[in-house]
Amino acid sequence: MNPELVYPRSLDRETVYLKNVVKDPTITVGDFTIYNDFANDPRLFEKNNVLYHYPVNHDRLTIGKYCSIACGARFLFNSANHSLRSLSTYAFPIFYEEWGLDVGNVAEAWDNKGDIVVGNDVWIGYEAVVMAGVTIGDGAIIGSRAVVTRDVPPYAIVGGVPAKLIRYRFSEKTIERLLAIKWWDWPAERVRKSLVEIQSGRLPKCD
Repeated sequence: MNPELVYPRSLDRETVYLKNVVKDPTITVGDFTIYNDFANDPRLFEKNNVLYHYPVNHDRLTIGKYCSIACGARFLFNSANHSLRSLSTYAFPIFYEEWGLDVGNVAEAWDNKGDIVVGNDVWIGYEAVVMAGVTIGDGAIIGSRAVVTRDVPPYAIVGGVPAKLIRYRFSEKTIERLLAIKWWDWPAERVRKSLVEIQSGRLPKCD
């Protein structure tokens, strides 16, 4: 149980603890969150999976603890959203030199929908896409190749294009209890001692 490792499995170079390979200060990742990539070097997550994430926007990606992110999952930030306020979707402000525009207005080329926030214990499936401005609640599951354009409630399972609610993982009462105990904030040793209960689907004791 060492969240400071890059590779949590000694013979596996496709899976990394994501927080230990991310360098961008605008990307925050919690302990034990894993990213698996069998097509590319998983250490290149920032380059290959966090897209249109330019400093001019000051937008952030926040990912919680104990998340599982599958190969090819991508986070598309605000510069991918060409402005719908304009009569044209062409990004004139980016080409300020060509059109004699003010360099300070570059960000007007797109609509800024805000940060991306991923809760704790979230599973994001193969090649899923999460769009700017989306918040994914704790315990949610994002289906393979889903395109998430709206917020996802805690412990919801969503899929499709655009992603829609399929069902909730647990009853409303159980979800409320899980959100209250926040087991992902426990010390790692306490989590280890509760694994039998967690893996069997029983609520861990909180005392």
